[in-house]
Amino acid sequence: QVQLVESGGGLVQPGGSLRLSCAASGSIFSSNAMNWYRQAPGKQRELVGTITSGGSTVYADSVKGRFTISRENAKNTVYLQMNSLKPEDTAVYYCHTQQLKGRATYHYWGQGTQVTVSS
Repeated sequence: QVQLVESGGGLVQPGGSLRLSCAASGSIFSSNAMNWYRQAPGKQRELVGTITSGGSTVYADSVKGRFTISRENAKNTVYLQMNSLKPEDTAVYYCHTQQLKGRATYHYWGQGTQVTVSS
């Protein structure tokens, strides 16, 4: 069983920064890609970015150049550094990974952490 726990959300002014953390339990962390999603009120959940097991990253166009995903395998933790925050970044942010077991894919989500960008 994999458990994901996010932390680091809060209220920040436009142009500010926050760093989210996602701590994972279980032995699959170092071999798994990790994803950050977000969901704003009334909107569908969207992929913010991904970091592979090797450390390669991809980002949504809306956050490219402002957000950075990193991972620290020794601590089973993935981070989302968010800079130059905008009001439209306000959302609940979720950590996600998935595991293939035979023909089945298991998805694991954290509980989410609220990020509010407002003056």
